[in-house]
Amino acid sequence: MHELSRRLTGRFEVAVLAPHAAGAKSEEIMGGVHVFRYRYAPARWETLVNAGGIVNNLKRQPWRWLLVPGFLLAQLWATRRLIRRWQPDVIHAHWLIPQGLLVAMLANMDRRVPPFVVTSHGADLFALRAAPLVVLKRFVIKHAAAITVVSKVMQDEVLKLGADIARASVQPMGVDMRTRFIPDSAVNRSTTEILFVGRLVEKKGLARLIAVMPAVLSVCPDASLTVVGFGPEEAALRLQVRQLGLQGKVDFVGAVPQSGLPGFYRRAALCVAPFVQAASGDQEGLGLVAVEAIACGCPVLVGDVPAARDIPVDRVDVSDQTAFTAAITGILHDPDVARALAHDRRQSCFEKFDWEAVASGYAGVLDRQSMNNGNSGYRS
Repeated sequence: MHELSRRLTGRFEVAVLAPHAAGAKSEEIMGGVHVFRYRYAPARWETLVNAGGIVNNLKRQPWRWLLVPGFLLAQLWATRRLIRRWQPDVIHAHWLIPQGLLVAMLANMDRRVPPFVVTSHGADLFALRAAPLVVLKRFVIKHAAAITVVSKVMQDEVLKLGADIARASVQPMGVDMRTRFIPDSAVNRSTTEILFVGRLVEKKGLARLIAVMPAVLSVCPDASLTVVGFGPEEAALRLQVRQLGLQGKVDFVGAVPQSGLPGFYRRAALCVAPFVQAASGDQEGLGLVAVEAIACGCPVLVGDVPAARDIPVDRVDVSDQTAFTAAITGILHDPDVARALAHDRRQSCFEKFDWEAVASGYAGVLDRQSMNNGNSGYRS
């Protein structure tokens, strides 16, 4: 995704460029943001970015590599056209590859392309480790006016790729902690329901959580697991549930819109995000699901990947089944302490991850690059 921003009186006007989605309009305004979508294949084949994301889709179905050239060329052409049409002061490219790479290429071909900020979310930084891709990532980092990452461990990674500390800052994604992800004392919190929320891909670690459920049930017989999310590993995870005889104890509810998530967080006894490093090297860039849960007053336990250390939350090595089981059952057996801790942690999360705090951080980054582009005044 690209965000193109131009300065108006006292604010930025923003346009977003994104791949076409089924049923979506090619142009529309959503929440004051201009959204432009580009086609990259016949409608029934536009599946490259769906479900588990590009990396996971290519891994699961290699034939989708055939879609990649069209996807890249369509995005390059659409970006170039929108830059000429909008004449932005600054571009914000999400992901080093491919979005950051395409803007870096355009900037090298056309002096009219404004400075760009690139944000890495994790998979592009951790999973794309083949030598040619590392070279491309270095190219993007070299030409970006600023680089942002969503956690401290990711900042360390981009510095290894050649970024200087003055251009590489930690700017996490945010959570609506004022109106959506808030506690509700009218909802009775369960003492037995364990909740998982996330895409069903390897790095989210759901297989590890399912694997310890028999041990958890031997200690807490009334416990159950609710799985919110969808993704390419769903069939394998459902098979794992059947093989372990957990039917009736694990409920796959599928995808839930953001507006529906607070209800799950408010009622669960515990939200578990069992993050792991995938075989590809991919791992969680931050783990906002933990922040969403804490924001709703839900106790949280996460897998101890480096990025999770940016969030005030209990961590555990999910590869150690004994320790993982003990961590889950310990929280279930002492719910009052767990809830009090979640309540205390909400304020520290609010100061760092609330939308207004995050928006202010990114606005500062974009504003500096707009000013550096010679726009000392505002567009009229």
